[in-house]
Amino acid sequence: MTPLSVTLGAPTAQQNARPISMAPHSDKPPASGPPPPPTDHVKPIGPPSGILAIPSQWNSEQGLQQSLKQIGWDEKREDGHRLKGVQLIDAVRQSLHLPVKTFDTAAVYYHKFRVRFPSSDYNYEDVALAALFVACKAEDTIKKSREILCAAHGLRQPHDHKTPDDKIFEAPSRFIIGLERHILETVGFDFRVQYPQKLLIKMVRKMFPRDDPASQTEGKEFLRVAYNMSIDMYKTFAPIKQTTFTMVLAILELTARLLDTDPQRTKQFQDASSWHSNRDCVVETILDLLDLYTRFQKSTKVGVRFDLQKLMDVKIDFNNLLATEKRERYTGWCDRCGPDTADTRSATPGSATSPATNPSLPGSNPPAKRKMPPTEGTQRFIFDADKAREERDIVARYFNDEYEDPIEARVLGSMDG
Repeated sequence: MTPLSVTLGAPTAQQNARPISMAPHSDKPPASGPPPPPTDHVKPIGPPSGILAIPSQWNSEQGLQQSLKQIGWDEKREDGHRLKGVQLIDAVRQSLHLPVKTFDTAAVYYHKFRVRFPSSDYNYEDVALAALFVACKAEDTIKKSREILCAAHGLRQPHDHKTPDDKIFEAPSRFIIGLERHILETVGFDFRVQYPQKLLIKMVRKMFPRDDPASQTEGKEFLRVAYNMSIDMYKTFAPIKQTTFTMVLAILELTARLLDTDPQRTKQFQDASSWHSNRDCVVETILDLLDLYTRFQKSTKVGVRFDLQKLMDVKIDFNNLLATEKRERYTGWCDRCGPDTADTRSATPGSATSPATNPSLPGSNPPAKRKMPPTEGTQRFIFDADKAREERDIVARYFNDEYEDPIEARVLGSMDG
Protein backbone atom coordinates (compact mmCIF):
# COMPACT_ATOMS: atom_id res chain seq x y z
CA MET A 1 0.00 0.00 0.00
CA THR A 2 2.98 2.34 0.48
CA PRO A 3 3.77 2.93 -3.21
CA LEU A 4 0.12 3.59 -3.94
CA SER A 5 -0.21 6.16 -1.17
CA VAL A 6 2.94 7.92 -2.27
CA THR A 7 1.72 8.12 -5.86
CA LEU A 8 -1.65 9.53 -4.97
CA GLY A 9 -0.46 11.83 -2.12
CA ALA A 10 1.00 15.33 -2.13
CA PRO A 11 4.37 15.92 -3.83
CA THR A 12 7.38 15.20 -1.66
CA ALA A 13 10.34 17.48 -1.05
CA GLN A 14 12.45 15.57 -3.58
CA GLN A 15 9.80 16.09 -6.19
CA ASN A 16 9.58 19.81 -5.38
CA ALA A 17 13.36 20.11 -5.65
CA ARG A 18 13.32 18.68 -9.18
CA PRO A 19 14.62 21.28 -11.67
CA ILE A 20 12.02 22.93 -13.82
CA SER A 21 12.40 22.11 -17.50
CA MET A 22 11.87 24.88 -20.06
CA ALA A 23 11.22 22.38 -22.87
CA PRO A 24 7.89 22.73 -24.68
CA HIS A 25 4.99 20.70 -23.46
CA SER A 26 4.58 17.40 -25.29
CA ASP A 27 1.36 15.50 -25.76
CA LYS A 28 3.13 12.24 -26.52
CA PRO A 29 2.06 9.32 -24.31
CA PRO A 30 4.54 7.42 -22.19
CA ALA A 31 6.82 5.08 -24.07
CA SER A 32 5.35 2.08 -22.32
CA GLY A 33 1.81 2.72 -23.65
CA PRO A 34 0.57 1.94 -27.17
CA PRO A 35 0.72 4.83 -29.65
CA PRO A 36 -2.64 6.44 -30.49
CA PRO A 37 -4.09 6.02 -33.97
CA PRO A 38 -3.18 8.76 -36.43
CA THR A 39 -5.77 11.50 -36.35
CA ASP A 40 -5.15 12.72 -39.90
CA HIS A 41 -6.91 9.77 -41.58
CA VAL A 42 -9.71 9.20 -39.07
CA LYS A 43 -13.06 10.16 -40.64
CA PRO A 44 -15.85 11.17 -38.29
CA ILE A 45 -18.90 8.97 -38.13
CA GLY A 46 -21.84 11.02 -39.31
CA PRO A 47 -25.48 10.43 -40.18
CA PRO A 48 -26.48 7.99 -42.93
CA SER A 49 -25.45 9.15 -46.37
CA GLY A 50 -28.92 8.42 -47.73
CA ILE A 51 -30.06 6.38 -50.69
CA LEU A 52 -27.95 6.54 -53.85
CA ALA A 53 -29.81 6.32 -57.15
CA ILE A 54 -27.92 5.81 -60.43
CA PRO A 55 -30.13 6.59 -63.44
CA SER A 56 -30.05 4.29 -66.44
CA GLN A 57 -30.71 5.56 -69.93
CA TRP A 58 -31.65 2.17 -71.38
CA ASN A 59 -33.31 -1.01 -70.22
CA SER A 60 -33.74 -4.51 -71.60
CA GLU A 61 -36.95 -6.27 -72.52
CA GLN A 62 -36.48 -8.74 -69.70
CA GLY A 63 -35.94 -5.96 -67.18
CA LEU A 64 -39.05 -4.15 -68.44
CA GLN A 65 -41.22 -7.25 -68.11
CA GLN A 66 -40.02 -7.90 -64.59
CA SER A 67 -40.72 -4.29 -63.60
CA LEU A 68 -44.20 -4.49 -65.08
CA LYS A 69 -44.97 -7.69 -63.22
CA GLN A 70 -43.90 -6.14 -59.94
CA ILE A 71 -46.49 -3.38 -60.28
CA GLY A 72 -49.28 -5.78 -61.26
CA TRP A 73 -49.23 -5.31 -65.00
CA ASP A 74 -52.41 -6.07 -66.92
CA GLU A 75 -51.26 -6.46 -70.53
CA LYS A 76 -54.49 -5.56 -72.29
CA ARG A 77 -55.23 -2.51 -70.15
CA GLU A 78 -51.67 -1.22 -69.99
CA ASP A 79 -51.16 -1.50 -73.75
CA GLY A 80 -54.25 0.58 -74.31
CA HIS A 81 -53.14 3.21 -71.81
CA ARG A 82 -49.68 3.33 -73.35
CA LEU A 83 -51.06 3.99 -76.82
CA LYS A 84 -53.62 6.54 -75.65
CA GLY A 85 -51.05 8.39 -73.54
CA VAL A 86 -48.57 8.75 -76.41
CA GLN A 87 -51.36 9.77 -78.78
CA LEU A 88 -52.44 12.45 -76.30
CA ILE A 89 -48.88 13.75 -76.04
CA ASP A 90 -48.58 13.93 -79.83
CA ALA A 91 -51.96 15.63 -80.24
CA VAL A 92 -51.27 18.27 -77.57
CA ARG A 93 -47.79 18.79 -78.97
CA GLN A 94 -49.18 19.53 -82.42
CA SER A 95 -51.87 21.78 -80.96
CA LEU A 96 -49.22 23.86 -79.18
CA HIS A 97 -46.87 23.76 -82.22
CA LEU A 98 -44.05 22.17 -80.25
CA PRO A 99 -41.08 20.53 -82.04
CA VAL A 100 -40.84 16.78 -82.40
CA LYS A 101 -37.92 16.57 -79.96
CA THR A 102 -40.29 17.64 -77.19
CA PHE A 103 -42.59 14.79 -78.15
CA ASP A 104 -39.68 12.32 -78.05
CA THR A 105 -38.65 13.45 -74.59
CA ALA A 106 -42.19 13.43 -73.21
CA ALA A 107 -42.88 9.93 -74.54
CA VAL A 108 -39.70 8.55 -72.95
CA TYR A 109 -40.57 10.13 -69.58
CA TYR A 110 -44.09 8.75 -69.89
CA HIS A 111 -42.85 5.19 -70.49
CA LYS A 112 -40.34 5.29 -67.64
CA PHE A 113 -42.96 6.55 -65.21
CA ARG A 114 -45.59 3.97 -66.13
CA VAL A 115 -43.08 1.13 -65.90
CA ARG A 116 -42.47 2.08 -62.28
CA PHE A 117 -45.95 3.02 -61.05
CA PRO A 118 -49.16 1.03 -61.60
CA SER A 119 -52.23 2.44 -63.31
CA SER A 120 -54.17 2.36 -60.05
CA ASP A 121 -51.96 5.13 -58.63
CA TYR A 122 -52.07 7.69 -61.44
CA ASN A 123 -54.33 8.26 -64.40
CA TYR A 124 -52.56 7.90 -67.73
CA GLU A 125 -53.81 11.29 -68.99
CA ASP A 126 -52.37 13.07 -65.97
CA VAL A 127 -49.02 11.33 -66.43
CA ALA A 128 -48.96 12.11 -70.17
CA LEU A 129 -49.63 15.82 -69.64
CA ALA A 130 -47.15 16.02 -66.76
CA ALA A 131 -44.51 14.29 -68.89
CA LEU A 132 -45.09 16.83 -71.66
CA PHE A 133 -44.83 19.65 -69.10
CA VAL A 134 -41.44 18.36 -67.89
CA ALA A 135 -40.27 17.76 -71.47
CA CYS A 136 -41.06 21.37 -72.39
CA LYS A 137 -38.68 22.51 -69.65
CA ALA A 138 -36.00 19.97 -70.54
CA GLU A 139 -36.03 20.93 -74.24
CA ASP A 140 -36.29 24.68 -73.61
CA THR A 141 -39.71 24.89 -75.25
CA ILE A 142 -41.37 26.10 -72.09
CA LYS A 143 -45.15 26.02 -71.83
CA LYS A 144 -47.21 26.67 -68.73
CA SER A 145 -49.15 23.81 -67.21
CA ARG A 146 -52.38 25.73 -67.79
CA GLU A 147 -51.60 26.03 -71.50
CA ILE A 148 -51.06 22.27 -71.77
CA LEU A 149 -54.26 21.54 -69.86
CA CYS A 150 -56.21 24.01 -71.99
CA ALA A 151 -54.96 22.40 -75.20
CA ALA A 152 -55.92 18.94 -73.91
CA HIS A 153 -59.35 20.23 -72.92
CA GLY A 154 -59.82 21.67 -76.41
CA LEU A 155 -59.04 18.28 -77.94
CA ARG A 156 -61.48 16.44 -75.68
CA GLN A 157 -64.27 19.01 -75.99
CA PRO A 158 -63.80 21.07 -79.17
CA HIS A 159 -67.14 22.84 -78.70
CA ASP A 160 -66.18 24.17 -75.24
CA HIS A 161 -63.61 26.91 -75.76
CA LYS A 162 -61.57 27.86 -72.70
CA THR A 163 -58.57 30.06 -72.03
CA PRO A 164 -55.56 29.03 -69.94
CA ASP A 165 -56.55 31.56 -67.25
CA ASP A 166 -59.88 29.85 -66.62
CA LYS A 167 -60.44 28.78 -63.01
CA ILE A 168 -61.37 25.31 -64.18
CA PHE A 169 -57.66 24.53 -64.71
CA GLU A 170 -56.51 25.67 -61.27
CA ALA A 171 -56.73 22.31 -59.47
CA PRO A 172 -55.42 20.21 -62.40
CA SER A 173 -52.50 22.62 -62.73
CA ARG A 174 -51.46 22.04 -59.13
CA PHE A 175 -51.72 18.29 -59.66
CA ILE A 176 -49.54 18.42 -62.81
CA ILE A 177 -46.92 20.42 -60.94
CA GLY A 178 -47.01 17.83 -58.16
CA LEU A 179 -46.42 15.03 -60.65
CA GLU A 180 -43.45 16.92 -62.08
CA ARG A 181 -41.31 16.05 -59.06
CA HIS A 182 -42.23 12.37 -59.26
CA ILE A 183 -41.29 12.25 -62.95
CA LEU A 184 -37.94 13.90 -62.26
CA GLU A 185 -37.19 11.35 -59.56
CA THR A 186 -38.32 8.50 -61.80
CA VAL A 187 -35.94 9.48 -64.62
CA GLY A 188 -33.24 10.21 -62.04
CA PHE A 189 -32.68 13.73 -63.38
CA ASP A 190 -31.18 12.09 -66.46
CA PHE A 191 -32.49 14.15 -69.36
CA ARG A 192 -30.67 12.26 -72.13
CA VAL A 193 -33.13 11.24 -74.84
CA GLN A 194 -32.63 10.01 -78.42
CA TYR A 195 -33.91 12.08 -81.36
CA PRO A 196 -33.98 9.70 -84.36
CA GLN A 197 -35.75 12.08 -86.74
CA LYS A 198 -32.70 14.22 -87.48
CA LEU A 199 -30.48 11.24 -88.25
CA LEU A 200 -33.31 9.60 -90.22
CA ILE A 201 -33.57 12.54 -92.61
CA LYS A 202 -29.82 12.49 -93.23
CA MET A 203 -29.83 8.78 -94.04
CA VAL A 204 -32.84 9.07 -96.37
CA ARG A 205 -31.03 11.82 -98.26
CA LYS A 206 -28.08 9.50 -98.53
CA MET A 207 -30.34 6.83 -100.02
CA PHE A 208 -31.95 9.22 -102.50
CA PRO A 209 -29.35 11.79 -103.61
CA ARG A 210 -30.58 15.17 -104.77
CA ASP A 211 -28.58 14.94 -107.99
CA ASP A 212 -30.89 12.12 -109.11
CA PRO A 213 -34.20 13.81 -110.11
CA ALA A 214 -35.85 10.51 -110.98
CA SER A 215 -35.63 9.31 -107.38
CA GLN A 216 -36.95 12.48 -105.72
CA THR A 217 -40.59 11.44 -105.85
CA GLU A 218 -39.80 8.02 -104.45
CA GLY A 219 -37.58 9.61 -101.81
CA LYS A 220 -40.34 11.94 -100.61
CA GLU A 221 -42.78 9.06 -100.22
CA PHE A 222 -40.13 7.01 -98.44
CA LEU A 223 -39.35 9.85 -96.04
CA ARG A 224 -43.04 10.45 -95.33
CA VAL A 225 -43.58 6.83 -94.28
CA ALA A 226 -40.29 6.59 -92.39
CA TYR A 227 -40.93 9.81 -90.48
CA ASN A 228 -44.39 8.67 -89.39
CA MET A 229 -42.85 5.36 -88.37
CA SER A 230 -40.42 7.23 -86.12
CA ILE A 231 -43.45 8.71 -84.33
CA ASP A 232 -45.13 5.31 -84.07
CA MET A 233 -41.97 3.84 -82.57
CA TYR A 234 -42.55 5.86 -79.40
CA LYS A 235 -45.72 3.87 -78.84
CA THR A 236 -43.47 0.91 -78.09
CA PHE A 237 -40.67 0.48 -75.53
CA ALA A 238 -38.00 0.61 -78.24
CA PRO A 239 -36.84 4.19 -77.39
CA ILE A 240 -35.87 3.11 -73.86
CA LYS A 241 -34.20 -0.07 -75.11
CA GLN A 242 -32.25 0.92 -78.24
CA THR A 243 -29.84 3.61 -79.38
CA THR A 244 -30.54 6.21 -82.06
CA PHE A 245 -28.65 4.36 -84.81
CA THR A 246 -30.47 1.12 -84.02
CA MET A 247 -33.88 2.78 -84.27
CA VAL A 248 -33.03 4.54 -87.54
CA LEU A 249 -31.64 1.39 -89.16
CA ALA A 250 -34.77 -0.52 -88.16
CA ILE A 251 -37.02 2.19 -89.61
CA LEU A 252 -35.13 2.26 -92.90
CA GLU A 253 -35.20 -1.51 -93.35
CA LEU A 254 -38.86 -1.91 -92.45
CA THR A 255 -39.95 1.02 -94.61
CA ALA A 256 -38.04 -0.42 -97.55
CA ARG A 257 -39.78 -3.76 -97.09
CA LEU A 258 -43.24 -2.22 -96.88
CA LEU A 259 -42.70 0.03 -99.92
CA ASP A 260 -40.84 -2.62 -101.94
CA THR A 261 -37.89 -0.30 -102.38
CA ASP A 262 -34.89 -1.40 -104.43
CA PRO A 263 -32.63 -3.42 -102.06
CA GLN A 264 -29.58 -1.68 -103.54
CA ARG A 265 -30.62 1.57 -101.86
CA THR A 266 -30.53 0.01 -98.37
CA LYS A 267 -27.51 -2.21 -99.01
CA GLN A 268 -25.17 0.34 -97.46
CA PHE A 269 -27.08 0.07 -94.18
CA GLN A 270 -27.11 -3.72 -93.93
CA ASP A 271 -23.91 -3.90 -91.89
CA ALA A 272 -25.16 -2.66 -88.54
CA SER A 273 -21.72 -2.84 -86.90
CA SER A 274 -20.44 -0.08 -89.19
CA TRP A 275 -23.27 2.16 -87.96
CA HIS A 276 -22.61 1.80 -84.21
CA SER A 277 -25.31 -0.82 -83.81
CA ASN A 278 -25.98 -4.55 -83.64
CA ARG A 279 -27.96 -6.72 -86.01
CA ASP A 280 -29.80 -8.47 -83.18
CA CYS A 281 -31.00 -5.13 -81.80
CA VAL A 282 -32.14 -3.97 -85.23
CA VAL A 283 -34.22 -7.10 -85.82
CA GLU A 284 -35.72 -6.82 -82.31
CA THR A 285 -36.78 -3.23 -83.02
CA ILE A 286 -38.33 -4.21 -86.36
CA LEU A 287 -40.38 -6.94 -84.70
CA ASP A 288 -41.48 -4.51 -81.98
CA LEU A 289 -42.84 -2.24 -84.69
CA LEU A 290 -44.51 -5.12 -86.52
CA ASP A 291 -46.15 -6.27 -83.29
CA LEU A 292 -47.53 -2.76 -82.92
CA TYR A 293 -48.82 -2.61 -86.49
CA THR A 294 -50.43 -6.04 -86.46
CA ARG A 295 -52.07 -5.73 -83.04
CA PHE A 296 -53.00 -2.02 -83.03
CA GLN A 297 -53.16 -1.17 -86.69
CA LYS A 298 -55.75 1.61 -86.40
CA SER A 299 -53.89 3.34 -83.56
CA THR A 300 -50.80 4.06 -85.67
CA LYS A 301 -49.88 6.42 -88.48
CA VAL A 302 -48.23 3.83 -90.74
CA GLY A 303 -50.38 0.78 -89.98
CA VAL A 304 -53.50 2.26 -91.56
CA ARG A 305 -51.62 2.87 -94.83
CA PHE A 306 -50.98 -0.81 -95.50
CA ASP A 307 -53.06 -3.92 -95.70
CA LEU A 308 -52.98 -6.12 -92.62
CA GLN A 309 -52.04 -9.16 -94.71
CA LYS A 310 -48.94 -7.41 -96.01
CA LEU A 311 -47.91 -6.52 -92.49
CA MET A 312 -48.40 -10.12 -91.41
CA ASP A 313 -46.34 -11.42 -94.34
CA VAL A 314 -43.44 -9.12 -93.48
CA LYS A 315 -43.63 -10.20 -89.85
CA ILE A 316 -43.56 -13.87 -90.85
CA ASP A 317 -40.48 -13.24 -93.00
CA PHE A 318 -38.59 -11.69 -90.07
CA ASN A 319 -39.67 -14.50 -87.75
CA ASN A 320 -38.33 -16.99 -90.26
CA LEU A 321 -35.13 -14.95 -90.39
CA LEU A 322 -34.77 -15.36 -86.63
CA ALA A 323 -35.19 -19.12 -86.90
CA THR A 324 -32.79 -19.41 -89.83
CA GLU A 325 -30.03 -17.31 -88.28
CA LYS A 326 -30.74 -18.73 -84.79
CA ARG A 327 -31.26 -15.35 -83.20
CA GLU A 328 -33.15 -14.59 -80.03
CA ARG A 329 -36.35 -12.56 -80.18
CA TYR A 330 -35.07 -10.25 -77.44
CA THR A 331 -31.41 -9.32 -77.17
CA GLY A 332 -29.69 -10.45 -74.00
CA TRP A 333 -32.56 -12.61 -72.79
CA CYS A 334 -31.57 -15.02 -70.02
CA ASP A 335 -33.86 -17.85 -68.89
CA ARG A 336 -31.91 -18.60 -65.71
CA CYS A 337 -30.74 -15.24 -64.39
CA GLY A 338 -34.15 -13.57 -64.46
CA PRO A 339 -36.75 -15.60 -62.55
CA ASP A 340 -40.32 -14.47 -62.91
CA THR A 341 -41.68 -12.39 -60.10
CA ALA A 342 -44.83 -13.35 -58.32
CA ASP A 343 -48.04 -12.07 -59.83
CA THR A 344 -49.16 -9.24 -57.55
CA ARG A 345 -52.26 -8.26 -59.47
CA SER A 346 -55.39 -7.85 -57.44
CA ALA A 347 -58.26 -10.25 -58.05
CA THR A 348 -60.75 -7.41 -57.75
CA PRO A 349 -61.28 -5.51 -61.02
CA GLY A 350 -61.09 -1.75 -61.03
CA SER A 351 -64.32 -0.03 -60.16
CA ALA A 352 -66.08 2.36 -62.47
CA THR A 353 -65.23 5.27 -60.17
CA SER A 354 -61.56 4.53 -59.63
CA PRO A 355 -59.10 7.18 -60.88
CA ALA A 356 -57.44 4.54 -63.06
CA THR A 357 -60.52 3.96 -65.21
CA ASN A 358 -61.79 7.51 -65.55
CA PRO A 359 -60.12 10.48 -67.19
CA SER A 360 -59.19 13.29 -64.89
CA LEU A 361 -61.78 16.03 -64.73
CA PRO A 362 -60.95 19.58 -63.76
CA GLY A 363 -61.21 20.01 -60.01
CA SER A 364 -61.38 16.28 -59.29
CA ASN A 365 -57.68 15.52 -59.00
CA PRO A 366 -56.45 13.95 -55.78
CA PRO A 367 -53.21 15.24 -54.31
CA ALA A 368 -50.10 13.85 -55.97
CA LYS A 369 -48.71 11.37 -53.47
CA ARG A 370 -45.85 9.09 -54.27
CA LYS A 371 -46.40 5.40 -53.49
CA MET A 372 -42.90 4.45 -52.42
CA PRO A 373 -41.58 2.53 -49.41
CA PRO A 374 -40.08 4.70 -46.66
CA THR A 375 -36.30 4.98 -46.74
CA GLU A 376 -33.70 6.25 -44.29
CA GLY A 377 -31.94 9.42 -45.26
CA THR A 378 -32.14 11.56 -48.35
CA GLN A 379 -32.29 10.12 -51.82
CA ARG A 380 -29.48 11.42 -54.01
CA PHE A 381 -28.91 10.92 -57.72
CA ILE A 382 -25.37 10.19 -58.93
CA PHE A 383 -24.45 9.84 -62.60
CA ASP A 384 -20.98 8.29 -62.11
CA ALA A 385 -21.45 4.64 -61.15
CA ASP A 386 -17.81 4.22 -60.08
CA LYS A 387 -18.04 7.15 -57.67
CA ALA A 388 -21.27 5.77 -56.25
CA ARG A 389 -19.69 2.36 -55.59
CA GLU A 390 -16.64 3.97 -53.98
CA GLU A 391 -18.83 6.06 -51.69
CA ARG A 392 -20.96 3.06 -50.80
CA ASP A 393 -17.90 1.03 -49.79
CA ILE A 394 -16.53 3.86 -47.65
CA VAL A 395 -19.80 4.44 -45.84
CA ALA A 396 -20.42 0.71 -45.32
CA ARG A 397 -17.36 0.42 -43.07
CA TYR A 398 -18.99 2.65 -40.48
CA PHE A 399 -22.40 0.99 -40.49
CA ASN A 400 -21.54 -2.71 -40.70
CA ASP A 401 -22.17 -4.28 -37.29
CA GLU A 402 -19.43 -6.74 -36.34
CA TYR A 403 -19.96 -9.01 -33.34
CA GLU A 404 -17.49 -11.27 -31.55
CA ASP A 405 -18.73 -14.51 -30.04
CA PRO A 406 -16.93 -14.96 -26.67
CA ILE A 407 -17.77 -18.67 -26.55
CA GLU A 408 -16.29 -19.29 -29.96
CA ALA A 409 -13.19 -17.24 -29.08
CA ARG A 410 -12.78 -19.24 -25.85
CA VAL A 411 -13.04 -22.55 -27.71
CA LEU A 412 -10.53 -21.43 -30.33
CA GLY A 413 -8.19 -20.23 -27.60
CA SER A 414 -8.32 -23.55 -25.79
CA MET A 415 -7.64 -25.39 -29.04
CA ASP A 416 -4.60 -23.22 -29.69
CA GLY A 417 -3.34 -23.91 -26.14
